[in-house]
Amino acid sequence: MTLSPELLADLAALPVLVPLLGAAATLIFGRHPRIQGMISLAALSSVLAISAVLLYLADRDGTTAVQVGGWPTPIGITLVVDRLSAGMVLVSAFVLLVVSIYGAGQNISDGDDNQPTSIYRPTYLILSAGVSNAFLTGDLFNLFVSFEVLLAASFVLLTVGATVERVRTGIAYVMVSMVSSMIFLIGIALTYAATGTLNLAQLAVRFEAAPSGVRTGCYAVLLVAFGIKAAVFPLSSWLPDSYPTAPAPVTAVFAGLLTKVGVYAIIRTHALWFPDGAFNVVLLLCGLATMLVGILGAIAQTDIRRLLSFTLVSHIGYMVFGVGLATTAGLTGAVYYVVHHILVQTTLFLAVGLIERQAGSVSLRRLGGLATASPLLGALFLVPALNLGGIPPFSGFIGKVTLLEAGAADGSALAWVLVGGSVLTSLLTLYAVARVWSKAFWRPREEAPEGHLTAARLPTLVEDSSSVKYEDRTDPGRMPMLMVLATVGLAAAGLALTVFAGPVLGFAERAATDLNDPSVYIDAVFGREGVR
Repeated sequence: MTLSPELLADLAALPVLVPLLGAAATLIFGRHPRIQGMISLAALSSVLAISAVLLYLADRDGTTAVQVGGWPTPIGITLVVDRLSAGMVLVSAFVLLVVSIYGAGQNISDGDDNQPTSIYRPTYLILSAGVSNAFLTGDLFNLFVSFEVLLAASFVLLTVGATVERVRTGIAYVMVSMVSSMIFLIGIALTYAATGTLNLAQLAVRFEAAPSGVRTGCYAVLLVAFGIKAAVFPLSSWLPDSYPTAPAPVTAVFAGLLTKVGVYAIIRTHALWFPDGAFNVVLLLCGLATMLVGILGAIAQTDIRRLLSFTLVSHIGYMVFGVGLATTAGLTGAVYYVVHHILVQTTLFLAVGLIERQAGSVSLRRLGGLATASPLLGALFLVPALNLGGIPPFSGFIGKVTLLEAGAADGSALAWVLVGGSVLTSLLTLYAVARVWSKAFWRPREEAPEGHLTAARLPTLVEDSSSVKYEDRTDPGRMPMLMVLATVGLAAAGLALTVFAGPVLGFAERAATDLNDPSVYIDAVFGREGVR
């Protein structure tokens, strides 16, 4: 049974609308943190359920487009639900819900009297709406609006508590994001001047008739904006300095999701506008440089959060590698690896949040003995770390093998260079996470160069002198149940990608097949009568 267009239109808009309504409700109950928490969890749970239905319908019925407000195409806002967009919305909804539970557990355990949850929770829901809108939109200007919603929400979440360090890094983040937004806006203006439209499907048709120089110039400007958002080298230097200062739930969401919005924009536009393979070489070179520069930065770090931030940059290169191959196999690997990386990277940052809460530091010069003091904490870090390093049979290994096979099937010299770079990056990633394990978990704490300086603290969203308690501590103590369960849930989801690798890869292949045939997207938006 196929849903009616009206009901499908309502479902497509709900992942954006429900968080916005939830944000408004949480503002109304700003003086009641517990009610805020229940509203937030209810809204995010609803988005997760709706996203699951959208994914099922997209995989069963194929790509569907709806026009918000009933405006004719391409005048109004178009939302497109295909396998890729529905899958991204589902994964992001799951991550946002789990991280919200993690944050709620921290508040329950440590108290929320001094935490600005009246602002934090509405902003978090607005961030969720922006992420969903970015994945579902079929309009270039609406994608720009999504990025601006993410920018506004991100600045508030990065600087929540208004500590000096957070404000400093937040300002730097906003400046970089504003430059990206200006470049994006210039690209939109050039694209509209050249084609007279901003509808992604109509652009795919009109770009075919445009001079190649015009099409290349417009996309080159947009690709710079997307590259900054995705932290693709050489546009990635901002990321390692921006994420580590934020609260653990914020850092986890940013690391897991926000860069993937930029990656998604690259995948969508490149597959739709350049089915002939233009820009493939550029993307492959950028992917190789992103992998190597990012991982070399990671192995030089002594702060676990900064180390993971550099590995985040590095593994964006694997996704760009798959996009640059521009084959069904390459895009299959890229889609699978995006899902894998969202889950695993978020899990690692949540685990690091637990390390900081229990041990009082994330510096490798101060940590030691955590595996003995808390075997559960050791397992919560080790499992996703091995997954990130690509140890078989984890999903990281499956995703990398899929990309390596796609590169080998391509057979070009550059593709083989990328294969070698991917293997080297995987080995260095394993070295980086093994170094964290050996220093923070395995060695005795007294052997750490600054182990005697480790401070135990109760980390709150507001960090001031009253929320920091300095004392020597050798036992990390008990971890809050909700924080542990949220981390375990994400780790289990990462492992599920291994157990169900066959069906997930099959879904990713169907999504990649659609991406490699732009007519599927165009026909869904305009119908088979064609585009004028």
